[in-house]
Amino acid sequence: MAEDAEMDGGCTCGAVRYRLHGAPMFVHCCHCTKCQTETGSAFVLNALIEADRVEVRQGSPETVPTPTDSGRGQQITRCPDCRVALWSTYGGREAIRFVRIGTLDDPGALTPDIHIYTRSKLPWLRLPEGVTAVDAYYDPQTMWPAASLARRNAALGRM
Repeated sequence: MAEDAEMDGGCTCGAVRYRLHGAPMFVHCCHCTKCQTETGSAFVLNALIEADRVEVRQGSPETVPTPTDSGRGQQITRCPDCRVALWSTYGGREAIRFVRIGTLDDPGALTPDIHIYTRSKLPWLRLPEGVTAVDAYYDPQTMWPAASLARRNAALGRM
């Protein structure tokens, strides 16, 4: 995806629509048990992007606090009508959103940069050869491209 590209997305019922202004900084495929429980699926795909690059174009999504294993909490933003999760923020870092790729109009346009928490990956799920995968979380300083790190640092600096 080009750095200046835009992608649209929204909830199932159509009450909330949003637009991403630019490419995400990084894309996770998370296999943790919390994500499995929260999504009712084997994993979740999240596009990490600056909050100021996510424009709500229709509706009024609401944010629900949810506990995490770290104890720092997660804020899940949902459609108030159909309750679909659109994005999350973690540990009070509101400057970066983890946008649920499945809510994009073209979810196939983004592929994971990394598979995380594979220690709890469902045993029947086979990851493709050569993908980057880690047992738990990772250090973004060692995994992210330099341009994405600069964007991340700038976003966190605006907090």
